[in-house]
Amino acid sequence: MYTLYYLPGACSRAIHALLHDLGCPVEICDRTQSTGFTDLNATGQVPVLKDKDLVLREGAAIILYLLDKHGALPGVDDATGRAAFLQQLMFANATLHPAYGRLFFIAQAIVEPQAQQQAFTRAAAMIEQLWTIVDARLASSTFTCGPDLSVVDMMLAVYAEWGGLFPVDIRLGSHVERMLAQVRQHPAFQKAVADEEAQQAA
Repeated sequence: MYTLYYLPGACSRAIHALLHDLGCPVEICDRTQSTGFTDLNATGQVPVLKDKDLVLREGAAIILYLLDKHGALPGVDDATGRAAFLQQLMFANATLHPAYGRLFFIAQAIVEPQAQQQAFTRAAAMIEQLWTIVDARLASSTFTCGPDLSVVDMMLAVYAEWGGLFPVDIRLGSHVERMLAQVRQHPAFQKAVADEEAQQAA
């Protein structure tokens, strides 16, 4: 049994869905309801995954650990295929995720309305450029890593929802929208959403 510390709608949701895809039992714990969470992660951020005595932090590290442990890491016998998957994973985790992080930073750090909106607009334009890259890739591929849905697609589906939290309009592209619609219908992703909503309602 894994224990996953999460926040509703945060990037931890993609790992939650991955655990369901892998058929792994998981207990989810809302970070805000967990006493002593900073003892697990000094930054106070999610996701954090516990596997018995092992505590893992950082989303990409957790994903790679789970895929490796359960024999689901793409391209294990193909260095080129594995590198392609890792590149898409790192683009999502280290490029697109921080770009959205700027929106959260602006909301907290800039209080003057006009300056804040200008900063939001600039950040949104940068994010939109990144989605253009994803959209171009999806023009010739069903999902970001090929014909099959992967955890990378689920990460992108989580990030895409964050734009709605801010006064910005981020265009995603028709191919991205098509991919996101398929992720939202994916049973493991739907279960992760439902589990989080049920726990919040309890």
